[in-house]
Amino acid sequence: MPQGKVKWFNNAKGYGFIIADEGNGDLCKEDLFVHFSSIQMEGYKTLKAGQAVNFDAQPSGKGFHAVNIVPLESEPEKSSNDPETETAEGPESAAKTESVENKSKENSRTPMAASA
Repeated sequence: MPQGKVKWFNNAKGYGFIIADEGNGDLCKEDLFVHFSSIQMEGYKTLKAGQAVNFDAQPSGKGFHAVNIVPLESEPEKSSNDPETETAEGPESAAKTESVENKSKENSRTPMAASA
């Protein structure tokens, strides 16, 4: 199965192009058309520029189409526990949030007085 990288993909139109990696013969000479319906993944079918993919090539009247496209990598998700994660307001807001969380933890460790 040939491998390549996404040149570009337009989510609104549902298509884009893949560039085959070196060593894939005639496929390296042109961009391969890709339609969202050929992407093999669950959920919303999309690709990102530069994303590595495996695919099969199918000849068409205008060159080759990429079919059976399998994305090889996905964008890593940032964990909410990741100290480098910034909020939409910026790093200052993230620091404030961390400070409030720390105070909350300290208060939860303080024993409460028994009510009479």
